[in-house]
Amino acid sequence: MTDKAHLGSPLPSLDRRFLVFLGPLVLTNILQALTGTVNHIYVGRLLGAGSLAAVASFMPLFLLLSAFIFGLGNGASILVGQAFGARNHARLHAVAGTTLCAGVLLGLVLAALGLLAVRPLMLLLGTPADVLPQAVAYARGMMVLFPVLFTSMLVAALLRGTGDTVTPLRALVVSLSVTLVCAPLFIRGVPALGLPALGILGGVAALLLATLCSLGYTAWHLRRRAHVLAPTRALAAHLRLDAALLRTLVRLGVPTGLFFITGSLADLGLLSLVNAHGSAATAAWGAASQVMSYVLFPAMAVAIASSVFAAQAIGAGHGQQLAAVTRTGMRMNLLLTGGLALLMFGAAPWVVGLFVADARVIDIAARVLPITVWGAVFFGWASVYSGVMRASGTVLAPTLISLGCLACLIVPLGWLLGRQFGLVATWVAYPATYLCALVLQGLYFHGVWRRQALQRLV
Repeated sequence: MTDKAHLGSPLPSLDRRFLVFLGPLVLTNILQALTGTVNHIYVGRLLGAGSLAAVASFMPLFLLLSAFIFGLGNGASILVGQAFGARNHARLHAVAGTTLCAGVLLGLVLAALGLLAVRPLMLLLGTPADVLPQAVAYARGMMVLFPVLFTSMLVAALLRGTGDTVTPLRALVVSLSVTLVCAPLFIRGVPALGLPALGILGGVAALLLATLCSLGYTAWHLRRRAHVLAPTRALAAHLRLDAALLRTLVRLGVPTGLFFITGSLADLGLLSLVNAHGSAATAAWGAASQVMSYVLFPAMAVAIASSVFAAQAIGAGHGQQLAAVTRTGMRMNLLLTGGLALLMFGAAPWVVGLFVADARVIDIAARVLPITVWGAVFFGWASVYSGVMRASGTVLAPTLISLGCLACLIVPLGWLLGRQFGLVATWVAYPATYLCALVLQGLYFHGVWRRQALQRLV
């Protein structure tokens, strides 16, 4: 969908619109995960399982520190979708300007605070002593990148609000290409060219260069297309914090941010349980998490699509489309996320073997994946419900349901199951928790929200 499209004009079926939107978005998410995966593969293969465990130890902390950016991006895509549906480009620019300014400021603050507290945090998590120095160095390097990484993430979220999922896909192709070429060179060094071996920080340096290149490409491409979000004087005039818009962004984005924070804290809690089994278990956690991201991202993409289409329908005054948007989102999640989950059963050992050659790590991760993949399917369905409700302005109840399940179930279940049935059973907490969230979101959506909010919108 381009910036000239509008919901008042003749449109193809929702299935087709979802597929046109989801195709590039799913590929973007896969490439985004692949960029991180390439770094993990290079680190694991070139530096060993210990270095892979060090990188894996930081990932839940990264998700925790960047949680509000995910929320800010979600809120921005909803507001952009509403403005785009109403053809209000002035408000669209205002949303974009406030979002980008807030993201850069938050990145700077988190980078400064994180650098000071990273070692105590890694110790608190019980990071194995043999990988602690590498884990701390990697975490500090990644935190320095927060302002640049956050900007890239928010630009993609803003573009999705206009229905443009192709530009972020092309930007990720640029990013992945740079990572593929530069990561091994930075990790091992090229003495002939005077490039020193950076070790575990080589992946960080490659990520920085890749992100800058992708942002440069995005700016050039948007200007060439005369896109509504191209970096022009009209957009630059709105690069400031608008207090009223920021409050709205916070109201819409904080629940998503809290969801990611709670989920990250739950991950950290489970990781601390896994860390007690040694660095092999930690490395298996990292490998399994990377593979799981490929299953989770389609689920997240479907939820994003549902939220964007719901916001555009609301902005255009077509509230009657929300029920159809919800049904289509549920169906797409079954096809995409469910289909990918099935593939993991047979491919899990081979996929995990890409990350590390250690037989024990491969064995643990390959047994974990067939358990956890179903959590992604349940997560996707629950997120379609909550995404449509948030697009309409209903925030509190979906947030409380999600946060309650994550806060109260994952770690206790992981501890109990791991204690009774062993290490691998710890991961059963994921599908069990997301299934509970799905049931509760569905009950609220069909029993309360549709009867009240949907009638008001129509």
